[in-house]
Amino acid sequence: MMIRTYFRTAWRHLLTGKIHASINVAGLAIGMTVALLIGLWVSEELSFDHYHRNYRRLAQVMDVENINGTRNTSDAIAIPLAEALRSHYADAFARTALVYPNFIHSLAAGDKKISASGVWAQPDLPDMLTLKMIAGRRNALKDLSSVLITRSLSLALFGRSDPMNQSIRVDNLTSMNVAGVFEDLPQNTRFYGTQLILPWDRAMAVLPGLSDFQRDWGTRYWWLFVEIKDHIDMDTIGNRIKDLVGSYVQQSRESLLLHPMSKWHLYSEFRNGKITGGRIRVVRLFGLIGVFVLLLACINFMNLSTARSARRSKEVGIRKAIGSLRRQLIGQFLSESLLVTGLAGILAFGMTLIFLPSFNRLTDRQISIPFWQPSFWMLILGFTIVTGLVAGSYPAFYLSGFRPVQVLRGSITVGHHASLPRKSLMVIQFTASIILLIGTLIVYRQIQYARDRPVGYTREGLITVNMNSMDIINAPYNALRNELIRTGFIMDMAKSSGRTTDASGTRSDLNWTGKDPNVVTQLGIIGVTHDFGNTIGWTLLQGRDFTRNFPTDSGAVILNEAAVKITGLRHPVGEPIFFDGQRHLITGVVRDMVMASPYAAVQPAVFYLAYDWARSAMTIRIRPGISLRKALSAIGSVCNKYNPGAVFDYQFTSEEYASKFSDEERVGRLALLSTVLAIFISCLGLFGLAGFVAEQRRKEIGVRKVLGASAPHLCRLLTQEFIVLTLLSAVIATPIAWYLLHRWLQQYEYRTAIAWWIFPATTMGTVIITLLSVSYQFVRTASANPVDSLRES
Repeated sequence: MMIRTYFRTAWRHLLTGKIHASINVAGLAIGMTVALLIGLWVSEELSFDHYHRNYRRLAQVMDVENINGTRNTSDAIAIPLAEALRSHYADAFARTALVYPNFIHSLAAGDKKISASGVWAQPDLPDMLTLKMIAGRRNALKDLSSVLITRSLSLALFGRSDPMNQSIRVDNLTSMNVAGVFEDLPQNTRFYGTQLILPWDRAMAVLPGLSDFQRDWGTRYWWLFVEIKDHIDMDTIGNRIKDLVGSYVQQSRESLLLHPMSKWHLYSEFRNGKITGGRIRVVRLFGLIGVFVLLLACINFMNLSTARSARRSKEVGIRKAIGSLRRQLIGQFLSESLLVTGLAGILAFGMTLIFLPSFNRLTDRQISIPFWQPSFWMLILGFTIVTGLVAGSYPAFYLSGFRPVQVLRGSITVGHHASLPRKSLMVIQFTASIILLIGTLIVYRQIQYARDRPVGYTREGLITVNMNSMDIINAPYNALRNELIRTGFIMDMAKSSGRTTDASGTRSDLNWTGKDPNVVTQLGIIGVTHDFGNTIGWTLLQGRDFTRNFPTDSGAVILNEAAVKITGLRHPVGEPIFFDGQRHLITGVVRDMVMASPYAAVQPAVFYLAYDWARSAMTIRIRPGISLRKALSAIGSVCNKYNPGAVFDYQFTSEEYASKFSDEERVGRLALLSTVLAIFISCLGLFGLAGFVAEQRRKEIGVRKVLGASAPHLCRLLTQEFIVLTLLSAVIATPIAWYLLHRWLQQYEYRTAIAWWIFPATTMGTVIITLLSVSYQFVRTASANPVDSLRES
């Protein structure tokens, strides 16, 4: 009964102060919406790979080696390691699976040809991932002619007809029969986008040269996944296998570690062979931002409630005088807070439903609200109640603490000391907002800094064609190149063993004159054809490019600047480098090219003139100023002539490079959105407080106007307190923001500096926002007729 009375009284107070209530509901609703959206995103991130039932017992084997003076961790391993683990640790591992990393395959079924991402994998992988089968069986990869495909790929190839036992031509290299169809893996899994799984032993039989690596411990390119048995501890078996490679490779300086699936997504960065973090930093950051934005909305409620304390003081005094206990008054004020929060929660849930699709586009996620999970609704209810208690706690204890004698005598003060808590909360609000604003500026500066980084070649006009079948790989190079040039749409073409925008595979078995035998170095080796440099437009610094005029160039190499630094060769041109038991002459040095992350140091690279290595990508430069549609059509016609069994699959180099900024850009957009909403919530609070201050000082303003004060002078008088508080917030926020952002930038080797002008600029911007928020209330008060103000009792 008493609770019903509390809420009835609370509803009456809301109706009597509609503007005050509207500001509180709007501020809390926005804060709760931001917190809900970020909470759903954080939940999605934390649940990565939970789709797989065995995720706590799955791990990837990583290789740790002293390379170029540091301990580097890589997910690329040698093929024989898998059999070594099975032989030595059968008591610990339930399953193991080698995987050839994802790449795009050309598929043909009847007259239909499409491209799809897939892996070659050993038979245990589908069971390890607990794929949800729609048809067929998970262990089908034991049959070398079988393939597993996703539901979406089945629909793309066969429509509504039964896909089982249908034949698929893969890369125009081998035919496979569909032995199983599984549900597409969700976006929050490592193997999202993998549409077909092919048998590993089939790859050994049909992929040229792959079988040569079965006993090669020096070449590392493949992935190895393991599933530990139920009674085995992950750390314990990790320590047991640590030095396994040393049993097979003399004087080995490498060790192994197990990277649990539960840490793949959030903890993917290593330093000196140990996990140091990763995406978890972003998750923590935005979790904190969500809490901050919600806290700002709660501070608004506290501020506006305590600011109106003079209006409620007589009510408190009378109720205490007639016998109300303090706990009853606390219950009353908390009921008002819970009512406001409940209304805001309903509004926030509706806003979350409306803005979730846009939020998904912003974050590149497929987040949905789990309507049918009771735990979700319990969480929402608890979230609303906690928010209401936090928002209403200070006003409840503050207002209920008034002494009835002082109140009824009219001696309650709302002066300097009474306003101190309100001012403190306002400083906290704007400190958080300024930190968010500075952070957003730094994130965008870092993105732009990396975008402006010289990449060492010309991206515009370049396309990469996937060499997705043996037909295009074995096509006569000169005939294909000449026919493409004769179309009149392209300037040049070249083949290579890797894409221009991808890091190449590395090797540690290169030697040169003066190399320290005790130091392990790794350099990337990229097989190229003669015209590679001219096609991409690299910059030659020393020596010369590969040329057909020198038959001795076959097998020659060109180094980038980073590789020259690693070798320590003062005059590299003309010096030999040794690998694969052969001597390779250095003909030139080119400027460093950014072929991996634009935020990382350039990888030492050796460009090796070897046509039999250049079998992965074909790079084509389109002539400037011509129709792109016509050029692609002409290129496609030539490629289809030489590669009739596969699709013409290409990517623009500029778009591939731009995609490298996607993670940071999403962080920037989320930070910008959070900052705008945080500032808007703070401005709502300022608007309400300005109205309270203007009303409180109404008679004072009237007297000052009668004595000759001008409206501009009065506006300045009223706003100076808010300006001082904003400046104080900036002083507090500046060192905190600098420290946090300095630490954030340390994760990038190529990073911007924190410019000094950002701090005064954000301070000035915040001051302007403050003035705009309070100006309406103060201008109206300063312009009012003093007679009206002085007549009021």
